Amino acid sequence: QNDFPRHQCRTLSLSCRVICSALMIGWAARRAGLATAAAIAPSWRRAGPGGVGYTVRFYAATATAPRIFVLPSSHSQKDGGRAFCSTGIVQIETPDFGAESITEGALQDWLKKPGDFVEAGEVLAVIETDKVSIEVKSDQVGTLVEILVPVDETVTVGQPLATLKPGGTPPPKKLAEARSTPAAAPGVTTAPAPSAEPKSASTPAAPAAETPAVAANVRPERRVKMTRMRKAIARSMKDAQDTACMLTTFQEVDMFNIMALRREYKEEFEATHGVKLGFMGAFVKASAYALKQLPAVNAVIDDRKNEIVYRDYCDISVAVASPKGLVVPVIRNAQALSINQVESTIGELALRARNDELAMEDMMGGTFTITNGGVFGSLLSTPILNTGFGPQSAILGMHFTKPRPVVLKSGEITARPVMYLALTYDHRLIDGREAVTFLCMVRDQIEDPRRLILGC
Repeated sequence: QNDFPRHQCRTLSLSCRVICSALMIGWAARRAGLATAAAIAPSWRRAGPGGVGYTVRFYAATATAPRIFVLPSSHSQKDGGRAFCSTGIVQIETPDFGAESITEGALQDWLKKPGDFVEAGEVLAVIETDKVSIEVKSDQVGTLVEILVPVDETVTVGQPLATLKPGGTPPPKKLAEARSTPAAAPGVTTAPAPSAEPKSASTPAAPAAETPAVAANVRPERRVKMTRMRKAIARSMKDAQDTACMLTTFQEVDMFNIMALRREYKEEFEATHGVKLGFMGAFVKASAYALKQLPAVNAVIDDRKNEIVYRDYCDISVAVASPKGLVVPVIRNAQALSINQVESTIGELALRARNDELAMEDMMGGTFTITNGGVFGSLLSTPILNTGFGPQSAILGMHFTKPRPVVLKSGEITARPVMYLALTYDHRLIDGREAVTFLCMVRDQIEDPRRLILGC
């Protein structure tokens, strides 16, 4: 004690008591035959001198080999969420999911196995949350030692997933294939290797595998576990029905002029802006204009404070089909973007959705949603409010464009390409007059694309 300050001695004494207590818990787990000491105390904390706490964490593959980590409580925060043991092994923890509302996910797949060498930034595992898939990456070079959480298990933010031994060098690449196929000298033809002797004709052929006969009265069925994203979509849809007073109004729009505009300028538009000219850009701009004119459609009710929140910006969510379900990436400040900027943003977001690369911030905070069931052939529908990524009060549904008989202003009846539009809105906040006026504004801008440029 003469060589150490008093507070350091107290800290050392506390550390010894913490380690002894941890060993006793591990011994008790072993005597009880538990698969892991974490069954008794997955994380045990004790405050130390000066407010410094010590965390004891237990990770073990078997009861006979418990692994115990003892570290200051602030240690994992200062070192990027990695905990160390005395052997230099670091633990890989569940990363933050990007939203306070998401606290857990399901471990979908391990891309590495114990013993594999990993590079810094390499993806080790994929976690599926209610809204997006999160990649677990290694923040340093090393060798994966042990996987602590199996596939399909539920994990929380900060939970240890695996252990990693830092350092080392990658294994040498295998060159057996290159050595087995040497390059032939110029002008020399390599003879093919002699084939195996043909089987004797008298050798009987193997009998074909008998397929079991299916009884006529057997009707097989199968059960598949719902993904977290599908469960979240179902929960969000039901919550919207239970909370909002949803009503849908309809309108039809003559697509002749906008289709003629696209047909005339699509090649020049793509050559100038590097993006294809579609119809979604025009509908986003028309909706943004109508939202600015009718603020209630862009507003939302705050039920906790009994207030109406008016948003003076238009963050328009666009529903996109992905391999895992429906996602709604957001076009930020759509009211300030040009049509080519909107089309470019939609193309980028759709590509990332198909590649499962959307982040949580790409889908949070929309004020209005546009969904296009027409790409799948839908003629008419009543869309449900999108409340899973932020409160909204209205959603616009686009549908399939089909030639229909139309009476022109001149009285002539002719075939024109017509699309039905549907607006579902929260009738608690939006009156029928505002909903119908909104649809008519969108219709007028699409039927006369010059209005998109003039803003009227």
